[in-house]
Amino acid sequence: MTSLETADAFQRLSLALAIGILVGIERGWREREAAPGKRVAGIRTYGLSSFLGGFCGFLQPITGPILPTAIFVFFCVTILGFSRMQALRERDYSATAVIAAITVFALGFGAVVADMTATAASAVAMTALLAAREPLHGFLRKLTWLELRAALILLTMTVVILPILPNEAVDPWQMINPFELWMLTIFVGAVSFAGYVMIRLTDTRAGLLLTGACGGIVSSTALTLSFARQSKQTAALSPLLSAGAMMAGAVSLSRVLLICGVIAPAVLMELAALLGPAAAVFAIGGGVAGFSPRSGDSPDFSPKNPLEVMVVLRFALLLAAVTIVTRAALEFFGMQSLVAVAFITGLGDLDAITLSIAKLPSVPPDAAARAIAVAALANLLAKVGLAASAGSLGYVVRLAIVTGIAVLAGAAGSFLSPGRLIS
Repeated sequence: MTSLETADAFQRLSLALAIGILVGIERGWREREAAPGKRVAGIRTYGLSSFLGGFCGFLQPITGPILPTAIFVFFCVTILGFSRMQALRERDYSATAVIAAITVFALGFGAVVADMTATAASAVAMTALLAAREPLHGFLRKLTWLELRAALILLTMTVVILPILPNEAVDPWQMINPFELWMLTIFVGAVSFAGYVMIRLTDTRAGLLLTGACGGIVSSTALTLSFARQSKQTAALSPLLSAGAMMAGAVSLSRVLLICGVIAPAVLMELAALLGPAAAVFAIGGGVAGFSPRSGDSPDFSPKNPLEVMVVLRFALLLAAVTIVTRAALEFFGMQSLVAVAFITGLGDLDAITLSIAKLPSVPPDAAARAIAVAALANLLAKVGLAASAGSLGYVVRLAIVTGIAVLAGAAGSFLSPGRLIS
């Protein structure tokens, strides 16, 4: 072996040993209360297991695959034997330790024969998974069948349906691309589902502001209406409820910016000056209102599962319809119709019109940003209207004042947009 090959071998064997020590630290910490000799594997055993796997990888080019395979089989039998004795003594039949030991051996082998970066990343991911036992088990205890079904729907949408959809326009007007339409539906559904999971994993009574922020990811309109009804029932909670609705508004506007940043960065640069100040006003207003004297417990917010089959299909159809209407209006009435279409559509749904306008190649970024801002304005006005129809006076007044300030902030931000500065 040359000096370069020797240095590489030492580096790889050192990585194999480090992988075992890393996993052994996590395993040893979890069983740190056990008496010496009462556990099958600790930091030394995992370190030696990974180093043994690495040495087998070092031997393979010299001895062939037979000796490394025999060592691996002997290792598996030994680990299984000791684990069986511990399981019989403690009546603990978890296979995690056995699987972890075998995986550590394989990672040590991979550190020598495979890519070092990928192997090291795999070891870190494995250790993080082992360390996340309590949070994962707690998540499973809270998980319901509806949420599991929603996750399966999201996976089916992404892995099964998306690859078989045609990635080209299928209508005579060249407006609807099924692949792009479904991809956008998955994106919005994933963001909504993430917010839904956050609400389920946190205690909504522990913080109304967090509930408002999470509810803004799922549906700021639904949360605003839900809090409005509760403010009618318990007027003393109006300041706190309005704070939650403001946080939902801030997250909703930030969500629009996120969508544009993913599918149309050029539009984001124009839109940030319009919606960024408004989102900041809602966030500050929510924080200030959140410090109001608290009376009673925080109300619960129970959003509908955002990935029910009919909800997903309804959004996909809505997105397709908005896309057709928007493009048809531009075709027959020109660019001046875009703002009117955005305002009308934004009264009911902000995501669909945002997605439709942002991905239109014929609309300049500054015009698209103004239309999305108009849709956001319509959506904010609609939420104030819903609050007025179902909420207490204190709730409505606070939300309306902050909404008005947010609109003025967005209007002032329009003078700082890149398009206005360049012109």
